Amino acid sequence: MFPIRDHNPSRRPALVTYALIAVNIAVFLAMLPSYGDERALLTIYSNWALLPARISYGEGYDTFLTSMFMHGGVMHIAGNMLFLWIFGDNLEDEMGHGRYLAFYLLCGLAAGMAQYLADPSSRVPMVGASGAIAGVMGGYLLLFPRARVDVLFIFIIFFRVFPLPAWVMLGLWFALQVVAELGSSAGTGGVAHLAHVGGFVAGVVMATPLWLRLGGTTYWHRTHGRPMHAEARYVSSRSSVPIVRRRR
Repeated sequence: MFPIRDHNPSRRPALVTYALIAVNIAVFLAMLPSYGDERALLTIYSNWALLPARISYGEGYDTFLTSMFMHGGVMHIAGNMLFLWIFGDNLEDEMGHGRYLAFYLLCGLAAGMAQYLADPSSRVPMVGASGAIAGVMGGYLLLFPRARVDVLFIFIIFFRVFPLPAWVMLGLWFALQVVAELGSSAGTGGVAHLAHVGGFVAGVVMATPLWLRLGGTTYWHRTHGRPMHAEARYVSSRSSVPIVRRRR
């Protein structure tokens, strides 16, 4: 189950969101030749990925930033950029380009710090933009809880798109991160669920002053919990494949 689009494209071009997607893809393409060379990949991770043990040793503080633009594979970057594309534009529209960029980077730093504090002696490298994007999702949830998001549900051979309110989709996503973190062992490899939780919480906290300035709960009543512009209308075209009915 994953989102494919929301119903409120931004009013203005989301230049920072597009730039962040472009930078992440560029870094991934630059790293691509090293994925077939374990030694080269280890060198890159040692220099640029977030290694808690290295931070505890007193070096590599810049990796809190550089690790945010690195990814471990095609599915990793594809999933992250999809989430950023869906949820980033409306938040950038409301915050403005400069504030949104600062917000994104601070959420990523908070996510990295949460992962670091969980196990400062860990030698497992952390890479990915998902902590920062989790912050974007947290800010989106606070400002636009009732925005509709189309979610593709896949169960074996069953495929269907369901439009869900943002608070349902994002609330479920956050709950899954918490449950996954509680069920995982500290210091093991895999998904950095705690970074997701830390980034999401940071996003909600840092978006709160803007939400209050806009009116708090009165802002929700005024906008009905959605971005303040008309929803896009997605028209599904009929299939050109003829329907053949079974004879009885």
